[in-house]
Amino acid sequence: MKSFKKSRKLLGLAASVFASMAVTSFTPANAASRNEYQIPEKQIVAQQVQPATPVSLVTNNTQIQTMQVLEPWALIPIVVVGGIVIFVPLFFGGLVVISEREVGVVVKKFALSGRGMPPGRLIALNGEAGYQADTLAPGWHWGYWPWQYAVRKESVTVVPQGEIALVVAADGASIPLERILGKVVDCDNFQDARKFLTNGGEKGRQLGILTAGTYRINTALFKVITAANANQHGMRPEHLHIHSIAPDRVGIITTLDGIPIDEGEIAGPIIPGHDNFQNGQKFINGGGRRGLQEQVLLSGSWNLNPWFVQIEQVAMTEIPIGYVGVVISFVGMASEDISGAAFTHGHLVQTGHKGVWVEPLYPGKHPLNTRVMKVELVPTTNIVLNFTARITGGHGYDTNLTALKLLSFDGFSFDLEVFQVIHIGAMDAPKVISRLGSMQNVVDQVLRPIVGNYFRNSAQEYTILDFLTARSERQAEAAEYVKSALRSYDVQAVDTLIGLITPPPELMHTLTERKLAEEQRKTYEVQQMAQQQRQLLVRETALADIQQEMVEAEQNVSIAEQKANANIKQATGEAESTKLKAIAEADAIRATGNAKAEAYRAGVEALGAQGYTSMQLMQIVGDRQVRLIPDVLVNGSNGGQGLVDGLLTMLLWNQSEKSHNGTPPEVPNVSGTDAIIPTLDKPPVLPVEVRPKANGQPPSSRQ
Repeated sequence: MKSFKKSRKLLGLAASVFASMAVTSFTPANAASRNEYQIPEKQIVAQQVQPATPVSLVTNNTQIQTMQVLEPWALIPIVVVGGIVIFVPLFFGGLVVISEREVGVVVKKFALSGRGMPPGRLIALNGEAGYQADTLAPGWHWGYWPWQYAVRKESVTVVPQGEIALVVAADGASIPLERILGKVVDCDNFQDARKFLTNGGEKGRQLGILTAGTYRINTALFKVITAANANQHGMRPEHLHIHSIAPDRVGIITTLDGIPIDEGEIAGPIIPGHDNFQNGQKFINGGGRRGLQEQVLLSGSWNLNPWFVQIEQVAMTEIPIGYVGVVISFVGMASEDISGAAFTHGHLVQTGHKGVWVEPLYPGKHPLNTRVMKVELVPTTNIVLNFTARITGGHGYDTNLTALKLLSFDGFSFDLEVFQVIHIGAMDAPKVISRLGSMQNVVDQVLRPIVGNYFRNSAQEYTILDFLTARSERQAEAAEYVKSALRSYDVQAVDTLIGLITPPPELMHTLTERKLAEEQRKTYEVQQMAQQQRQLLVRETALADIQQEMVEAEQNVSIAEQKANANIKQATGEAESTKLKAIAEADAIRATGNAKAEAYRAGVEALGAQGYTSMQLMQIVGDRQVRLIPDVLVNGSNGGQGLVDGLLTMLLWNQSEKSHNGTPPEVPNVSGTDAIIPTLDKPPVLPVEVRPKANGQPPSSRQ
């Protein structure tokens, strides 16, 4: 084949030299004859306009007349020579001329060797008859005789800026069953058909693409699909444009070729080195899987083969201010729990692993693949959950919460609104999501049962009036209980607030009347206080008027108090003195008594009890000068006369006592009476019947 191409090139070179010499030899003659017989246009026009020319002018126009005579037959040699120059190289030299914007596709009609192409092949590599792998570049090409070769001149393939072109190969090896696109081989961007076929290029749709530029493609082997002819091949022009991804979006990739995804996985792993899916062959060689990909494309322009890659643009994951995002990844490395032994309600994994990531996403935009990852927004600011249908928070977590229906201790049914304020820390958010799955589950499965059950149990321990009149105490108790209960779920209960309480209408009527009565009482109290203030004002005014008298009275009171204090002190001194004297006298009497008692005991011991007693009686009678015979003796022999005489005697004795300073006069015996009146220093002791009365009246006598 190489010797044939070499001999054909030599033959073409000789034919080219011969044709050049022939053209060169004929060119001056043609030029001279054309110059000789060329008549200016103005001159020809002048000849047509001028009248008959004189004989003298004919001689001057000899050249014109000669040209007019030679013109018909002088063109024959020129045509013959030109035909020879053109026909001989074309027919005998096989000259083919390719312009700069063309490519020559060669078809060999027959081969002298008679060798045919192998079965299943379309492009000849060894000089066989048929489409040839090699194309003709711009220029003169010899040896392509018309009877053996047909050269089809095709325009070069142009891929405009901002577009790509797809290639379909009509010949090559068969694509393996596990692949759908032909592999990329070194063939100068499909411009060298021989390299494509010899390097193992595969027939069918190609994984490689053509980017913007001009290419000389053998159209017998390759069919190029551009945006200009996309409709003819069942595609849309926009599929062949460079894929652009906006700055605030990400591209979710699905590859259509590669090995199948591993069992149990939903997306292919990240394969390094394929330049964001622009080099499909490196993706395939690196073990890339067909289907959904874990890797995403960020903003920019990318040359992507639409037969290999499908792109879905989605918005970036935005984490608002006041929230964190907890990532739940369904792809990645094998999950390894790092939550620790204390956390037994879920699994937390490192970033990039499969499971709940321990590190949350903070506010901002994040390029996440939302087809293989789920992001749960968790508010980190205080949020209020309203147990009422009247109010719904902007977060929407409390849309299913309603007022609590409670039954009190005294049997009343009433509605209670509760407002629960909670807070979840940023580092606690992954734990909450790992345990419960979502924020809505936190509200529905944890908060609502805890708050509802507490108030239902508490309502049955108190009357409805306790909730109405002591709601602050009930609220404080509820806040403490809910705070303790939610702490075990890594949720902080900031406060629990009791809202509107709706008791039965009949109870409200009673409470309203009670409230009116209480307000009336308060009104009366205010009025009473006003009257008291008025009285106080009058009193103060009167006091101001008599201020001088009050000062004098206060001074007199002070003087009297001082005198009273002096008298009290004097009386206290005298009492103390009397007390001391009495104590001294008591001591003296006690001492005297003790001495007499001692003397009595000695006398009794000496004389005996009876003897000593008789002696003492006789001594007393002697010391006291007691008369043993009475001075007046009254008897009853004379009837009542004796009693009268006795009384007269007593009167005289009393008068005589006063005149003699207590010394009683001697009273003679009265004859005829039994009464005896003794003469004593002191009044005699009379029988009870004749003892004088206490008021000085004489005693009465009885017979």
